[in-house]
Amino acid sequence: MRRLFVCGLAIFAAAGAWAGGLSVGDLMIKQPFAYETPTRAKTAAGYLQITNTGDTDDVLTGVSDGPSPAMLHRTETDANGVTRMLHQSEGIPIPAGETVIFEPGGLHVMFMGIAAPFKPQDTHTYTLVFRDAGPVEVPFVVEARAGAHGGHGGHSDHAGHGDHGDHAGHGDHGDHGGHDDHEGHGGHGNHDSGS
Repeated sequence: MRRLFVCGLAIFAAAGAWAGGLSVGDLMIKQPFAYETPTRAKTAAGYLQITNTGDTDDVLTGVSDGPSPAMLHRTETDANGVTRMLHQSEGIPIPAGETVIFEPGGLHVMFMGIAAPFKPQDTHTYTLVFRDAGPVEVPFVVEARAGAHGGHGGHSDHAGHGDHGDHAGHGDHGDHGGHDDHEGHGGHGNHDSGS
């Protein structure tokens, strides 16, 4: 009975610590999440906030050790409404004293070749690798779309793209009206990197 009680306290403490964020070096990571994906989706996107509380810049260099391959991408839309997914091959700077926000329509972690659709309350853990702070395991909790995170619902970056290859640089998708970030575009073929 005592052992169960101690284990319960440990789990509660871990949950409380995560609710307040996860620290690695001078970095604070908050609110990692992903949206649920369609049944046949092969890709999904993760979002989070990274605050650098230190005096020197750091760089998020990549993502590793997850249940599927992952890359760092940025969504950009030009004046003609054409949206491109750009692979951030040189990493994402985390300037000293600033917060970098990953959100739909901007920076995101792209999960590729997912074995099963992301469902609400699922957790998918990936390792974020920083140049100076080093690696840290981050659990992305899957959320339903409706009303999630202050109205981010609707369509997330890449979710349900089918066989896009690496997805970077989707300049030839045609009219994507009504989609925040390309979700549900099955069978687009290979999209060369726009980085």
